[in-house]
Order: sequence, then structure tokens, then C-alpha cells
Amino acid sequence: MSDHATTIRRFWETTEARDWTGLEALLSPGLVYQTEQTRERVQGPGGLVRLFQEFPGEWHLALRRVVADADSGSSVLDATLDGEPMVGLTFFAFDDAGLVTRIEEWWPEPYDPPAGREHLTERY
Repeated sequence: MSDHATTIRRFWETTEARDWTGLEALLSPGLVYQTEQTRERVQGPGGLVRLFQEFPGEWHLALRRVVADADSGSSVLDATLDGEPMVGLTFFAFDDAGLVTRIEEWWPEPYDPPAGREHLTERY
């Protein structure tokens, strides 16, 4: 069994480094990538690499957390796009060889909490 947490870390390291050959080596030929925020789907390693290569703006990624088991894994990612911070949640599935077969990304938008909860919460 491969170490899926290591693969997820490597996925983000190669993406941040723009090491497209290294990234593609982690991906199954049948890869399916989806991002819920824009409701887009990309199929195949070449499609995902091209999507990342052509993503507009100046972006950077820093992995905050990885959780993985024998079947799947997830990550929390701190990203900046043109200097604006955001947080991404990514879910990964793997084949028997340890290659990534499915990626589902979520890029939630931050918002201010409802008024009247200040006595219950602390802002960070």
C-alpha cells in the first residue's frame, strides 16, 4: 500500500514548484478532477496539468494539513491569488498503484459572521 499522505504532499509541492512532469507522474490515466465552486470537470492528467499551467494570475500554495487512510485523503491548503488569501479543501481518491484517480476541490469564500455572536466566539 502506498502512503497517500506522502502523495498528497508531493502533489502540492510539485504544483507550487510548477514541476508539471513530477505532478503528472502522480496522476492516474483515468483521473477526474472537479471543483465545486465553479462546477468544472477536467479529465486526464494532461488536462489537469494544462488547467494548472494556464491558471490566470500570480498564485502560490502552502499545505496546512493532510489526512489520509488506505483509500483516500484530504488536504487543507493556504493559497494566494494575486496576493489575496484563500483556503482550499481537496479530497483525493487513489488506485491500487497509489496514483490519484479523483480530485474534488472546494474553495470556500470567507465572510463575516452574523452579528450578535460576539459573546460566543472569538475571531482569529
